[in-house]
Amino acid sequence: VQVGRTGVLTPKAVVKPVRLAGTTVTNATLHNQDFITEKDIRIGDTVVVQKAGEIIPEIVSVVREKRPEGTRPYHLPTTCPVCGAPVVREEDGAHMRCTGAECPAQRLRTLTHFASRDAMDIEGLGPAVVEALVNAGLVRTPADLYALKEEKVAALDRMGKRSAEKLLAAIQRSKQNDLSRLL
Repeated sequence: VQVGRTGVLTPKAVVKPVRLAGTTVTNATLHNQDFITEKDIRIGDTVVVQKAGEIIPEIVSVVREKRPEGTRPYHLPTTCPVCGAPVVREEDGAHMRCTGAECPAQRLRTLTHFASRDAMDIEGLGPAVVEALVNAGLVRTPADLYALKEEKVAALDRMGKRSAEKLLAAIQRSKQNDLSRLL
């Protein structure tokens, strides 16, 4: 179960690697609890996978004849798998959401989205670098990115003086973006 930047829990199936439309698929989206329940998907099932929109692997059906004995229906957790906060189902909706205001998974996804091409377009600030900055205690919010010091960034694993300079320059360039990107 992955926790997104808005706290929505998204279940994914981990499948034995299979070649599909030119790529090797090892994960498939399960969308939400209603999808899992409707298709009666259980741990250990043999499933049929397709690429939705030729991009995202999803489970189409279960091969019930191959279902192992003793399997039980799967239900999403009632607490966040990352921070342990209670999970609530959206009223009149299909999504389950973490209620943790300080959920680390939400923080990582928020910062990663902030730096993405669709937002501030900060080159070199991908998920791995964001995670390193958060784990080092250097960043908690997007605003913290603009107060980073070169020596602190350079001290991170797989980061050096030159990489830190490039990253901080990209962060500074992002200040020139249109307000629409920030919003």
